[in-house]
Amino acid sequence: MSCPHIGSASLAKPSPTDNVYREDCTQCFDSIDDPAGLDVCLKCFNGGCAGDRNHAKLHATSRNHPLVLNIRRTRKIIERNEPPLKMSKLAIAAETESDRYDTTRTVKCLECGIDNLNKEDATTAPVIDAVMKANTFSRKEEVKAWEQELTTCEHILTMQQGEPRKIESQDLGHCSKCDLNENLWLCLECGNLGCGRAQFGGVSGNSHGLAHATETKHGVAVKLGSITPEGTADVYCYNCDEERIDDNLGAHLANWGIILAEREKTEKSLTEMQIEQNLRWEFSMTTEDGKELTPVFGPGLTGLKNLGNSCYLASILQCLYDLPSFQQRYYGDKLGPLPSVPDPAEDLETQLRKLGDGLLSGRYSKSDADVFASEHTPNVPYQKGLQPSMFKHLMGRGHDEFSTMRQQDAFELLQHLIKLITRSKHPAELGDPTQPMRFAMEQRLQCLNCKKVRYSSNEQDSVFIDVPMEKLPAEEEGQEPKYKPVTLKQCLDSLTASEVVELTCAGCGSKDGFTKRQAFKTFPDVLVVNARKMAVVNWVPVKIDVPVIVDDEPFDLDEYLSKGQQPDEEALPEDESAKSNAPAFVPNAEALAMLEAMGFPRVRAEKALHATGNSDANAAMEWLFGHMDDPDIDVPLDLSASSGGAASGGAGAADPEKLAMLESMGLSGPRAVKALKETGGDVERAIEWLFSHPDDDGADAVDEEAPAGNEGPKKEAGSSELPAKFQLQSIVCHKGTSIHAGHYVAFIRKKLSEDETSWVLFNDEKVVKVVDVEEMKKTAYVYFFKRV
Repeated sequence: MSCPHIGSASLAKPSPTDNVYREDCTQCFDSIDDPAGLDVCLKCFNGGCAGDRNHAKLHATSRNHPLVLNIRRTRKIIERNEPPLKMSKLAIAAETESDRYDTTRTVKCLECGIDNLNKEDATTAPVIDAVMKANTFSRKEEVKAWEQELTTCEHILTMQQGEPRKIESQDLGHCSKCDLNENLWLCLECGNLGCGRAQFGGVSGNSHGLAHATETKHGVAVKLGSITPEGTADVYCYNCDEERIDDNLGAHLANWGIILAEREKTEKSLTEMQIEQNLRWEFSMTTEDGKELTPVFGPGLTGLKNLGNSCYLASILQCLYDLPSFQQRYYGDKLGPLPSVPDPAEDLETQLRKLGDGLLSGRYSKSDADVFASEHTPNVPYQKGLQPSMFKHLMGRGHDEFSTMRQQDAFELLQHLIKLITRSKHPAELGDPTQPMRFAMEQRLQCLNCKKVRYSSNEQDSVFIDVPMEKLPAEEEGQEPKYKPVTLKQCLDSLTASEVVELTCAGCGSKDGFTKRQAFKTFPDVLVVNARKMAVVNWVPVKIDVPVIVDDEPFDLDEYLSKGQQPDEEALPEDESAKSNAPAFVPNAEALAMLEAMGFPRVRAEKALHATGNSDANAAMEWLFGHMDDPDIDVPLDLSASSGGAASGGAGAADPEKLAMLESMGLSGPRAVKALKETGGDVERAIEWLFSHPDDDGADAVDEEAPAGNEGPKKEAGSSELPAKFQLQSIVCHKGTSIHAGHYVAFIRKKLSEDETSWVLFNDEKVVKVVDVEEMKKTAYVYFFKRV
């Protein structure tokens, strides 16, 4: 059946820079595995569900892109009449997608209502073929993130190639030492072709390329099948024994008569195979007596698939979407239709609501149909898990750490997400879902000589607690050290304890110092606590597993509420920083001294303490190691310029140099001006703001000036009402010696039925009921307490 839209569609194959969304819908988690399949737009390659929600139809109508490729995947049923052959030798083998699934493809026109257009049509056939061969969006982003870690090396930079000659095509067909015709590596120094090492996934290899490098000392080789016309390829340095980047690959290949523009990628790269291997990693899910934990299913009990070192993201998201404020903001009937945007995968509001629907609706919380449990197999039918690739890409874009595929600090991610969500637009009736986490801490300084006081406060969304570390005597020689358990109360007592700091009094001029104490001025509805358990071992920060005892029952924090200035207390005179409304910051004297003793300049040390809660030298040191290359690392801390857009002046006060930086990235006009204003002049945050506010044209930025004196005082976050009772609701636990490695999981208190409330473990896609959580509570890294 013919369709008039085919001739006028101007279809083109996806280029290497195009994102192809052919796994799941950009607006929900319906995928190619659902009965209706997924409709991939043949014009812009957006993925839209074809089921009852029919986001594909919405996209086709709004963008006038009626032609789609419907992809539907079903699991193959393999019947065996006899047991599989016993393996008689070591082999590396892995099932391919075609081994496991049948894939059905249909071309449709959503405007004409035709569901079976000719797939072999000259207009659509090459586009369909290119769509199916293209890396999916998630895989493309994973590869890109891993490749960000690659660098060149001295062996590539100083490489001397042999006399130029053209290697004939027939000589590029197989290894020079054997008949293998895949996994072939070309020596860039002499033009020898040798097979590589055997790889994960069943890729053969006899290591003749390595043998050539060992024999000739020619270290640099390129994998032929990985070369693309855009100039990317697998380049390996045998001398470094590392994958590398060759910035002059085109010229080096041309020396052997190989022209980049004529090459076509035919094999998986090393990065792609490495990602596959990472995703097959397993984690034990058993009780102490060896029994498998019981999987649970239902609304709020949906797992998230590990994308390769993404457990830190999954754990934090599970805890956030357990909060009522997040559930109301990103899931439910009050929300109305999804935003109408050109690219839903690039819209933060859409992706947060997609996560809300995926995690909370229960429609995806079902056992993996590909796993069959029986008395003959140990397999447990856990969930397949949702794949949050689009959200991970979006929230990490422009960030030095979260844009990579490395393991990250889960608490730093939480702070990053709070920042992104806070800067987003929120309907007045729903509000900012991070607001319930906010509260005020008050600091009291009292001069030791004249006894005058000064109170200052700052708004926070979390609190750091420094966990005391006391080693227990070793029971046996050579035994791993164990530490004395501490209670949460001990940690809070330490946080709010008085200490003496060296300051000059503005009232009496005394240099005797001050007593300093911080306490809660208000309490939040959700108290987020980060337990820092870091020690420096041989100048390397190492995480120490100190057990922290947290009661399962509600407990009160009344004693930690600041009393404020008392009638018999005399206030210190205002100094210049107070007159300018600059927030007060006095660095922790002990932590500052430790950092300076380690050789860190005072300016850097103060900046690090301010960024990490001003309580822990180890946390500040970690921050410093991660920000050594910041261009402003040696600029003194200036809080008067960091209190938001207002502090930076009006919209017209945007720094011309920073505007030029944004314009060089294609981000210009009133939107760029407003982005700088909204983020206090921080270019990196301005870029994030622009990507998370695609619909804001910035028209109100140029002429907008805050009316002086007309705005009332900002309402203080949190509440000082007593009693302030809190109960543990969820925790993020970490196993490993560094917060940037190891594995993160979440434990959340869930109401499984009217009569049963139980702790549930979220270990990526595996969601199971937990009988005993006491041991895991002791090793938690992030705590979420709810006010009761």
